[in-house]
Amino acid sequence: MDYHPAKPNIILPAGISFYTFTTLCYTIDMYKKESKPVKSLLDFSLFVTFFPHLVAGPIVRPPQLAPQFESPKKATAQQIYEGLFLLSLGLFMKVVLADGMLASPADTVFGAQKSLHTLDAWLGVLAFSGQIFFDFAGYSTCAIGVAACMGFTLPENFKYPYAATGFSDFWRRWHITLSAWLRDYLYIPIGGNRKGPFRTYINLMITMLLGGLWHGANWTFVVWGALHGLYLCVEKLIQDMSKKSSLDDNAAAALSDQKKSMSWGFMKAMFVFFLVNVTWVFFRAPDFTSAWRLILSMFSSVKDSIAVLPSLDVLVVTIVIILMVLFHWRMRNTSVLQAATKMPAWLLGIVWSAMLILLILSQESSGSFIYFQF
Repeated sequence: MDYHPAKPNIILPAGISFYTFTTLCYTIDMYKKESKPVKSLLDFSLFVTFFPHLVAGPIVRPPQLAPQFESPKKATAQQIYEGLFLLSLGLFMKVVLADGMLASPADTVFGAQKSLHTLDAWLGVLAFSGQIFFDFAGYSTCAIGVAACMGFTLPENFKYPYAATGFSDFWRRWHITLSAWLRDYLYIPIGGNRKGPFRTYINLMITMLLGGLWHGANWTFVVWGALHGLYLCVEKLIQDMSKKSSLDDNAAAALSDQKKSMSWGFMKAMFVFFLVNVTWVFFRAPDFTSAWRLILSMFSSVKDSIAVLPSLDVLVVTIVIILMVLFHWRMRNTSVLQAATKMPAWLLGIVWSAMLILLILSQESSGSFIYFQF
C-alpha cells in the first residue's frame, strides 16, 4: 500500500479571529477599568462563546452582552416574532441573493484568465460588491435574529453602507462592530487625531492597513486596506481645508443648501460606491496579476478582450445591484424592523412568504459564508 500521510499544517479553530477580538475587548476594558468584570467564569465563557456571534460576529463588547447573562432570559412574543423575521431575511440575503444570483457571475469574472470586456468586468465587480454585502450582512442579520429568539440583544453590524456619503460614513455603516473595535482599541490608543494633522493621516493609514491584514496574510488585502486608508486621509484633508477656507455668507449658504439636497447626497453616495468597488477588486482577486488585469478591463478597452457573462447574468446583476443601491438610499436613516412595523400586516405577510418560498427553491445554491474564512 502506497500511503502518503497529510503534511503537517496549522489547524486553527473556527471563528478564532472574532472571539480573539471579543476576549481582547474584555481584557483591555478590565485593564483600563472601563467596565465591570463578570460575576463568574461561566458568564465569561458564555460571553466569549455565545454561538450566534461566535464564528463571524458581530464583535460584542462586555457591556453590550455580559449584563444580559446576570438573570434568566425568556424571550417575549415580540422578540421571537422579530427574531424569526430577521432570521428569514438574513437567510434570504445569503441563499437567494448572494449565492443564487450574484456568486456565479462574480466567480466567472474573477476567475477569468484573459482580459474582459469593460461591461463584463464592471458587472463582475458589482456582483461581488453585492455578494459580499448580502453574504456578511445576511450572517449578521441571522445572528441578531437568533439571539432575539432567545431573549438576547446583539449590536447592529450593518446600516446600508452603500448609501454612505463619505468614507468615514461608510465605515460607520459597514461591519460596524469591527470598525468601532479598530477605532477604540487601535486608532485612538496610537494617537487618533489628537497629535496634529500629519499624525492623524499616519494613524488612519496604520489602522486600515492592519484592518486589511486582519482579513488575511496576503498583499492584496494590504492594498485593499491601503486604498481605504488613502480615501479616509484625502477625505480628512478636504474637510480640514474646507474648514480653513473663507467663503462669503451667500456662497456658504448656497453650499449648505446644496449639501442638504437629496440629489447632491445621492451623487456623493454613488461616487463613494464607485471607489469602494475599485477596492473590492483587490479584496476578491487571488493575486495582483488578476487584480491588475481586471482593473485594466474596467477602465480601458483592452485588445483581445472577451465576454464571459451570459445575457441572463447581465440582466440579473444589473437589476439586483440597482435595487440594492436604491433600497440602501431609501433606508439609510431607518432600520428594517422599523420599516416592517410600518407595513400593513397583509403586505408584510406577502413579503415574508415570498422570502421563505424563494429560500426553499434556492437551497441547492447555498454555500459557506464568505467571512468564515477570516
